[in-house]
Amino acid sequence: MSRTSRTVHPRRLLGAVAAAVLVLGGVTAASTASASTSASASATPTVNTAPSYNGLALTPPMGFNDWAGFECNSQMNETLFTKTADQMVSLGLDKLGYDYVNIDDCWMQKDRDANGNLQVDASRFPHGMKWLGDYIHSKGLKFGIYEDAGYYTCQGAAGSYGHFQQDADLYASWGVDYLKLDYCYQQLDQFPGKSQSEVAQIVYTEASQALLNTGRPMEFSESAPAYVCCEGPDFENELTWLYQHGNLWRFGSDIYNAWPSVLENYSEGNTPGLAKWAGPGHWNDADMLEIGNGGLTLTEEQTQMTLWAEMASPILLSTDLSKLTPAELAIVANPDVVAVDQDRLGAQGTIVQSGAGYDVLAKPLAGGDVSVVLFNKGDTAQTVSTTAAAVGLPGGGAPFQVTDLVNKTQTASDGVFSAALAPHATAIYRVHAGGDKHLPIAASASVGTADGGPLAAGTPAPVTVSFSDDGYFDAQQPSVTLKLPPGWTATPASVTLKNVKPGTSASATFQVTASTPPPGKVTTTLTASVAYRDRGIPATATADLSNVTNTPFPNLAAAFNNVAVSDETNTAPGNFDGDGDSYSAQALAKAGATPGAVITSNGATFTWPGSAAGTLDNVAGSGVMVNQSGHGSKLAFLGAEAGFTSDTVTVTYTDGTTSSGSLGFPNWCCAPTNSYGATPAIVTDHRNTPSGPANFGIHYDVFYNAISIDPAKTVKTVTLPNDAAIHVFAMAVQP
Repeated sequence: MSRTSRTVHPRRLLGAVAAAVLVLGGVTAASTASASTSASASATPTVNTAPSYNGLALTPPMGFNDWAGFECNSQMNETLFTKTADQMVSLGLDKLGYDYVNIDDCWMQKDRDANGNLQVDASRFPHGMKWLGDYIHSKGLKFGIYEDAGYYTCQGAAGSYGHFQQDADLYASWGVDYLKLDYCYQQLDQFPGKSQSEVAQIVYTEASQALLNTGRPMEFSESAPAYVCCEGPDFENELTWLYQHGNLWRFGSDIYNAWPSVLENYSEGNTPGLAKWAGPGHWNDADMLEIGNGGLTLTEEQTQMTLWAEMASPILLSTDLSKLTPAELAIVANPDVVAVDQDRLGAQGTIVQSGAGYDVLAKPLAGGDVSVVLFNKGDTAQTVSTTAAAVGLPGGGAPFQVTDLVNKTQTASDGVFSAALAPHATAIYRVHAGGDKHLPIAASASVGTADGGPLAAGTPAPVTVSFSDDGYFDAQQPSVTLKLPPGWTATPASVTLKNVKPGTSASATFQVTASTPPPGKVTTTLTASVAYRDRGIPATATADLSNVTNTPFPNLAAAFNNVAVSDETNTAPGNFDGDGDSYSAQALAKAGATPGAVITSNGATFTWPGSAAGTLDNVAGSGVMVNQSGHGSKLAFLGAEAGFTSDTVTVTYTDGTTSSGSLGFPNWCCAPTNSYGATPAIVTDHRNTPSGPANFGIHYDVFYNAISIDPAKTVKTVTLPNDAAIHVFAMAVQP
């Protein structure tokens, strides 16, 4: 979806409509190393076997779309797309199936010409679209373009409504191979008495037929109706017709460059019943990859690629391909993971087992293999395990050949599949029934504290390492050691275990003393290593214990981690929304928000950050703890969002008790100003973009919101939200 900072329409929450969508049959999942487990979907989801309406997209589309990485900034121009085409070929991505180079919003002018034709923005595309399409085709690639089914595009350019056939003919004359059709500025006034879903079906059916009428094969991405339009029965109705008129459709929120967004779109992609609509020619689209854009760790980038492939989502890169690191290129160019996404059976992987902070997904593959993903959603390391039965493999199929698609190792398992996973990490396996039991044994380790939480600094506590043999031969002479963070101690130094027989496990316990971490939400990693011999050959299993310890910053300013305000003469440091956009210091000053100014709103008094423009001035997510004193009935905040979400604030009082509340703000631009109960506190009339001040006449605001606290107690610390879309500039205890 092409919405500036995801702001034109609030997202539709798929979780709210899950009960209205058909649920697939359940399967009982076996226990894992985690404490609680549940089964949530069949390991063999139904594949939508209806013919592709135009014979195209028999596997999910792959390639490039500029929106997530560039939006409408100054780099969004002809050179970006010629350079991207060159890079796709030089990096060999085209040979893996990355063949689309797709242009998003901002390529056209606001008005049509005298004959009603769309007009190209010649300042961005001086050679025009026919020339660009020919260039892309000369590289052996395909050319995609964007439009909107409404009156205007999401960025206010000319929409396609009333011109579907005229526009389709124009695309065909340019050699377009793919159309992404958005759905901003809906034309509901033209269809009185009809629901949003009914109107969406009318206009998308007309647009779809117009593409067919041209005689040119063009894949059709019904980009937005399934998530900006409808809820409840309307959403269920949409799913019954989208696949009949298009090849793919967005189901979730606009992706943005942060882990919470990846996790949100993954969760929406697993709405019960959604997978049954996917199959060759029709795909649920989880939106673009953020790999290379800097907002994800390398682990999180691998996880996004793994999950998107497992869900049979289109794989569309959206970054400067020339700046991909070798590790990032290895993620997107992994042929084995790409093969899972492109599998000709066309099944969408689904969650078959869940527990405390983890999911297990299974995706049947052509030929009978199953792709299994173990996903640690949580903020601490854990070992995730599942069984052949849980992922839909035959009980009598042992031995199982397990291929790790990332590190390429092969092991033999008797039907248990495990991985020690760092926070936000995945493992993806291709499991083949009837493998060779003489492959290396499948063995795994796990490490944890007795209560599963962080260790208290200075106090010895037991840490247990478990080691399991899931293969066919003894794990001989296991020896367990710990690699400790600086300043930590452990006794004993190592533990030697007896041979571990197939299908059994053993454990070793250490007394570990942690050191005091610095302020912040600190992740300390303790690594356990089990050295053993597999039929005389040395082997090793490792596992991490990532303890997240929250120690308080002395004040909010000490925790600042984001630059939300920039000077109009130097906008480069600003990055409020993950795309390089920021508040204008000049516009804020005009509204009374100069560095260190007193801001009053709704009975609360705040001090605006004293930071100079272009320096750290707010806390974006991160779940950090901050010292805050005082007592009153409310804890008030000045903040805004680059999203549409809320998250938890936890208050700790001087007596050691806690309370919590939900905090959210409207999007800084275009959401209703009373979202989440917030009200505007600072109103500005434009923003800064990487290319300078822009969007004059549009409000980019800062909001007041508050949570209730216990007036009889004194506040000691405040733990801020985890969600990086939520920005906090100031807070105060309010009477």
